[in-house]
Amino acid sequence: MTTDPAFLRGMTSSRRDALRLLGLTGAGLGLAACGVKGQKAAPPKQNDVQKYWAGKTKHGHVNFANWPLYMDKARTPLKAFTKATGVTVTYREVISEMPQWFGKIAPQLQAGQSIGYDLMVVTNGVEFTKLKELGYLVPLDHSRLPNFAKYAAEIYRKESFDPGNVFSVPYQTGLTGIAYDPAKTGREITSIQDLWDPAFKGKVGMMSDPQEIGNFGMFAIGVDPEKSTPADWKRAAARLQEQKSKGIVRKYYEQDYIDALTRGDVWLTMAWSGDIFQQNLSEKSNLKFVIPKEGATLWTDNLMIPKTAENPVDALMLMDFFYLPDTAAKLAESVNYVTPVPAAKQAIEADAAKATGADQKSLQQIAGSPLVFPSDADYAKLRHYRTLTTAEEKEYNTTFQHITAG
Repeated sequence: MTTDPAFLRGMTSSRRDALRLLGLTGAGLGLAACGVKGQKAAPPKQNDVQKYWAGKTKHGHVNFANWPLYMDKARTPLKAFTKATGVTVTYREVISEMPQWFGKIAPQLQAGQSIGYDLMVVTNGVEFTKLKELGYLVPLDHSRLPNFAKYAAEIYRKESFDPGNVFSVPYQTGLTGIAYDPAKTGREITSIQDLWDPAFKGKVGMMSDPQEIGNFGMFAIGVDPEKSTPADWKRAAARLQEQKSKGIVRKYYEQDYIDALTRGDVWLTMAWSGDIFQQNLSEKSNLKFVIPKEGATLWTDNLMIPKTAENPVDALMLMDFFYLPDTAAKLAESVNYVTPVPAAKQAIEADAAKATGADQKSLQQIAGSPLVFPSDADYAKLRHYRTLTTAEEKEYNTTFQHITAG
């Protein structure tokens, strides 16, 4: 059974758009986690993993916390999981912003209290690092993750923010690159430097999020963001300030960049891959998304188990179920972000072969899109955000926030 393409066309921009719809921004909620302190935990050893999982058994239920609009309304993968395993799932769309979520759960985790969920989706970034370093996450037993071992793309086995997938596996991922309207730019956009081109003065959109814009500033000066230093941040900020001072940037956007691009307020802009794919699919527009030759950002929304989970075995079973190609295909068909399971492409193609009309066309577009299935050459140009300590986070934000303010 394929996902209804009418639902796909009716979606706006998946979980990223939910932030705009809910009126939530990182600036407004960034202080939510302040005041939460803890002692940095030592990295788990193999015997720590064995000790945690020893004697733990399936309970028949899992409580799952996720972002809004990050699964089809029918919860097709969860129904399939229950049918296959007998484990029921309570699914709640309760995560709408990372600092807010961390600020909510950290005091409970610090006190050793249940947060009410066995599985949650957390984006790589400052909050992920805090959860890991404070010892608030369960180390995964990879002997119970055979589907991940068999089907996960190689790039997701060596992510810098969680080497060896000790605490997490990806749920969905996405790209931050450049989107543009070729009818307006009059030429192809291929480089980060195009965002600094005086020919586009007042027609360039940049993101307001410090990590997003910081990465692009570093790409612009030829620095790998994951390996960057405070000195690099200052040089990148100077390059971004130059772009602002020359009037090239029209505005620093949150989610609303997509509206500005479709209206023609901006001709090219920093953008999230899923937004552009969905905009073209739903509105039949002809926007282009490009991974610049200098590089682009790969962000990852990760499945992880909080240390106070009451049903960790069931949660681990659901984690692994998401790595079956057919399950991964159903997710990709509904949310249109990058799937960490390359074999999902063949499953979507099989669904398309069984479909007809608009259903078939939509599924074919998903299976053939590099915004859902990036090529190896694309992956080679992608980088994550810099993994920041708490002290570095303050310096990093101070370096870049003054550019987008005012």
